[in-house]
Amino acid sequence: MRGGPLAGPAPQRSLKARALQWLAQREHSRSELRRKLLPHARALAALGEAAGEGDDDPAARVDALLDWLQAQRHLSEERFVESRVHARAARYGNRRIAQELAQHGLALDAPSAEQLRQNERERAREVWARKFGRPAADAAERARQARFLTGRGFTAEVVRQVLREAGSGNDDELPD
Repeated sequence: MRGGPLAGPAPQRSLKARALQWLAQREHSRSELRRKLLPHARALAALGEAAGEGDDDPAARVDALLDWLQAQRHLSEERFVESRVHARAARYGNRRIAQELAQHGLALDAPSAEQLRQNERERAREVWARKFGRPAADAAERARQARFLTGRGFTAEVVRQVLREAGSGNDDELPD
């Protein structure tokens, strides 16, 4: 009976077990997985020092594990980029997707970036239709719609095109 009154402290899972569990749930970038594993490696090192075991650098342990995970193809930055693009493309523009990848120290490859560029207007139109569904009644509403799409990472030119196609009226009133 786990967690009952007679149970002792929960056993520490190894770093490898934690990493594999997280990777089984979804793709992670190397930097993200490193950030998640470091606190656990430090805790394990502190337990080892308290037990009188050798001095082990937690960052070196995590980096060695990440190298092993990449060598075994459990951790793949290409799969992470593909996964992130697939998950975000229906709701966000190219700028937002590129910014999220940059936070992980990654970037789109040229074919993926071109494919996103080619269908950005269509994606923006779908996002606009889900949120608003009808043309703006006045300039304030047009500006609100434009801010929404811009905040989702769509370029100003794409926002103008989508609002123009939706019949929102005068382009001169749209923010840049």
